[in-house]
Amino acid sequence: MTINVLFAAKSERWETYEQPLRRALADAGLDARLSMDFPPAEVDYIVYAPNSDLQDFTPYTRAKAVLNLWAGVENVVGNDTLKIPLARMVDPGLTKGMVEWVTGHVMRYHLGLDTDITRSDARWEPRTPPLAQERSVVMLGLGALGSAAAKLLAEIGFQVTGWSRSPREVAGVTCLHGEEGLKQALGRAEIAVLLLPDTPATENTLNRETLALMPRGAFIINPGRGPLIDDDALIEALDSGQIAHATLDVFRTEPLPQDHPYWAHPGVTVTPHIAAETRATTAARSVAENIRRGESGEAFLNLVDRDLGY
Repeated sequence: MTINVLFAAKSERWETYEQPLRRALADAGLDARLSMDFPPAEVDYIVYAPNSDLQDFTPYTRAKAVLNLWAGVENVVGNDTLKIPLARMVDPGLTKGMVEWVTGHVMRYHLGLDTDITRSDARWEPRTPPLAQERSVVMLGLGALGSAAAKLLAEIGFQVTGWSRSPREVAGVTCLHGEEGLKQALGRAEIAVLLLPDTPATENTLNRETLALMPRGAFIINPGRGPLIDDDALIEALDSGQIAHATLDVFRTEPLPQDHPYWAHPGVTVTPHIAAETRATTAARSVAENIRRGESGEAFLNLVDRDLGY
């Protein structure tokens, strides 16, 4: 029986994903038809972007799963019409991109590269950069992205502490969890990287109280989600010197409004949500593998826990 796979995303995404998905489905040995326009009752799987026009899943009575194209699911997990399994995107290409971006910005702060990059005078000031083993880096969030980035930083030699809401184990990383674990982690966070999901429980993880726990002059890197940080509290911490600098890739409103104080603040580097992007070729293979699993009766990969929100 032919499998009908609905691609429910913006038209420009169709142009990017159509051929990689067709190849991946064929390589997986699946007899599948891929289209942006099937009668809802004939759809077997939905390849989905939360900003698509499809918001009511009720008519899709035959569908077996919704396969998200985004790593984040906060814009779909609460949809009351979605009753079938929802899988988030775990894309090897996206993971590699995130690890490289995080590592680059950690090294920027660790080595103090801005001192020479932004130099505007002719002062010759030799200095001895620290070794990675002399620097404590804290990864807030130990999902697929956080764990991968934490492992590489640990391999480089950094003292890496990871924190998550529930217990985790990551090779080479000191793992903490829960409220007390967060306090311990932040107390040693010379550089903090945020890769938590956006849920009610993670909103404002960094606020006035938690920012005050960090070593004075610490650095923050946020490629996770904008709501993880209380913006007003961060600006206060930057102005006081509690936080030396922050690199922010994600924001509560995107694009970041032109009048937002982050743009002009000397202690903030704004990047336009570029830390990691799903790569069509590798993401298509992940989608095809989940469809193969669904057809063979195997468990889907990367299923979302509706109660946790990720």
